[in-house]
Amino acid sequence: MERIYGFTHYSFFTEMSELASRNNSFDLSLGLPDFDIDSRLKTFLMEAADHQCHQYEPLAGNPLLIKNIITFNAARVNSIHLKENEVTIIPCATFALHTALKSLLNQGDEVIIIQPSYYTYGPSVVLNGGVPVYYDLDPDFSINWEKFQVCISEKTKAIIVNSPQNPTGTIWKQSDWNQLYELIKHQEIYLISEEIYDTYCYDGVEHYSSFLHPELKNRTFCIFSFGKMFHTSGWKVSYLLASEDLTAKFRCHQQYISYSANAPAQYALAKYLEVFDSSENRRIMQGKRDIFNDMIAFTPLEATKKAEGSVFQVVNFRNISKTMTDVEFSKWLTVEKKTACLPLSAFYNSRPNSDYIRFSFAKKDEVIIQALEHLQKHL
Repeated sequence: MERIYGFTHYSFFTEMSELASRNNSFDLSLGLPDFDIDSRLKTFLMEAADHQCHQYEPLAGNPLLIKNIITFNAARVNSIHLKENEVTIIPCATFALHTALKSLLNQGDEVIIIQPSYYTYGPSVVLNGGVPVYYDLDPDFSINWEKFQVCISEKTKAIIVNSPQNPTGTIWKQSDWNQLYELIKHQEIYLISEEIYDTYCYDGVEHYSSFLHPELKNRTFCIFSFGKMFHTSGWKVSYLLASEDLTAKFRCHQQYISYSANAPAQYALAKYLEVFDSSENRRIMQGKRDIFNDMIAFTPLEATKKAEGSVFQVVNFRNISKTMTDVEFSKWLTVEKKTACLPLSAFYNSRPNSDYIRFSFAKKDEVIIQALEHLQKHL
């Protein structure tokens, strides 16, 4: 396995999905939905072909899409009120993270990454000349703020937060953002807040964005994803919220990297936002989470904490094996028990093992049921 800048050259995520395919296993490893998108989205995309949406959109994005993003965010329970110049349409969340870091970092600046975390964070920091500083969540996936404070130094330039979080499903509350601000308010530290699962908060909890904090707002790049909201990751359209000052810095780099995102898709998404019901979106995915958790309870696998948000459930496997690493167990479960997952250590920079695996429940109900019935019989 080749390593570049200290990171693996290819994704373990891809390896596990390929292993599932080769072994004809139920694939609950990746967060890629296996169900169709809303038919209205397809209609709007076909409609886009008749609206001459085939050239570059403006650097900021399709004006109608920006307008409807502003309307959508104002209508949240925890309303986010936006100016037009605080919204930028982007190709994807990974692009936003990378470009935000490019807008901030000088050589040797430190960036705090909360682990477990998505595998692109560390490499994006390194590729932009920064130094990743890793903070590990407590065993219950909560933050110990005293330990977190130790990670902050005079070289700290940014902190990357993901809420609802992949892989743990935990959600940052208003009190968490307040706590973070108290730790960084006397220092020029910026926040990159990836909130791509914002429409998947469960059990009556409402998403609370970092952009709602009056002081953090001015130092935050806040990332959202239409790919995750509408199951259209292949369309390559997301959006970024930032203050007008940070937006100007971001677009300065954006214009030289991608300039704009998929034009026909921007039109289709703009029209769909006018009819989209986020509560229905959440109801459907919470139902899938509950099916998964109700059925996993009848296996030796233990979901110690039900996911508060996102489309992932973390499960402890030590009732089955005390000796296998989480990588070994994930491969064993995929090959021998025909149900694919990911080891939690894949979400750490330098931790070779853990007691946990991650499943995705962003699947058809019948696939979740069939996979869990299989595990109930064979574990």
